[in-house]
Amino acid sequence: MTDYTKPLPELTDETRPFWDALRETETLTLQKCEKCGHIRYPISRICPQCLAKETTWVPLSGRGEVMSRIVFHQVYNRAFADDVPYNVVLVQLDEGPRMFSNVVGVPNEEVQVGLRVRLACDPVTETVTIPRFTPEAT
Repeated sequence: MTDYTKPLPELTDETRPFWDALRETETLTLQKCEKCGHIRYPISRICPQCLAKETTWVPLSGRGEVMSRIVFHQVYNRAFADDVPYNVVLVQLDEGPRMFSNVVGVPNEEVQVGLRVRLACDPVTETVTIPRFTPEAT
């Protein structure tokens, strides 16, 4: 692995199961409320639907659909200067939650609203694997 110079998430006790599952099993794993069944993202201590604290970590399919997209053509953060132009997408996961990420492996012009995508894990450090997406057909 090369030296990764971009911002990294803070791994906490609360978020560690999410990051560990990505790194160890290349699986998108999120919290599911034990009371109402709501699958939530971002990770939180209480369910935003019913306010219960009891939760279970469940693996998801890693599949979804691009709901929104943008391509950055200017440098807003120097850490991403070599990536310009790059896309940022909002993916509606099949299980319900929405997640901001990138679609990789295809030209930005091919990343359109409605595109079906699947999880593509990007191990950027020894401890952090970033969830990105690729078109489902590839």
